[in-house]
Amino acid sequence: MNINELINKIGKPYFFENDIAIFNVNCEDGIRAMADIDLKVNATITSPPYNIGKEYEKKMPTEQYIDWLSGIVNSIYKITQKNGNFLLNIGYLPVEKKGMAVPIAYLLWDKVQFFLNQEIVWNYGAGVACKKYLSPRNEKVLWYTKDESNYIFNLDDIRDPDVKYPNQKKNGKLRCNTLGKNPSDVWQIAKVTSGKNRASKERMPHPAQFPIDLIKRVVLGFTNKDDIILDPFIGSGTTAVTCLELGRQCVGFEIREDYCETIKTRIERHNKD
Repeated sequence: MNINELINKIGKPYFFENDIAIFNVNCEDGIRAMADIDLKVNATITSPPYNIGKEYEKKMPTEQYIDWLSGIVNSIYKITQKNGNFLLNIGYLPVEKKGMAVPIAYLLWDKVQFFLNQEIVWNYGAGVACKKYLSPRNEKVLWYTKDESNYIFNLDDIRDPDVKYPNQKKNGKLRCNTLGKNPSDVWQIAKVTSGKNRASKERMPHPAQFPIDLIKRVVLGFTNKDDIILDPFIGSGTTAVTCLELGRQCVGFEIREDYCETIKTRIERHNKD
């Protein structure tokens, strides 16, 4: 990572240690700076605002939001290596006269340059309870690639060891891989919960925190050791902590200084454990 050139363009990082660089800047400015110095990433792993009125976002008309988000995604396309991946976690939003919970993927899919390789369904147990609707218990992780036939995918690193018939044979040979089976496109991973007597151990002061188990699987499956990973909406810092643990480099952009401080505290706490 040519962090010195990026610092010259953006300014001093809020946090920089062990190839983890967190900048307190607007992601659009940060991505533009990376393009200016031709700093390319191997993967982007992120979850942008869903345009539903969270404390960290300003709600926009739906079309404006999709234009804004697709513009950022297409800017990331330009700074992605040829065999790079883009993993985008998104949910649902209401669209006037069209639907109450419309998947953002439906509105985005034909507006970005990346190739949509697969949709991963992230299923979880905790969440809001509804009276007039089914209780929502999933979000999407869209797996995009820059080249539809040449991309990083480490299947052995994310195989599922829970094989129903591990010793089953055919013609005297084991039918399944001894490392486990290919995981499905539905991932059952617990959310980061909050609240008295129910908060997750990894809980930080952020209203939309990635679970480490989710990001670990993504990092292991779609990046290699020492790769540069970008998270333009790094929020509570889960991508950074995971990269630190798994030997990847990370560039993160976060517009709110209080969240940058949360990330700094979280990494320092991780380093002490």
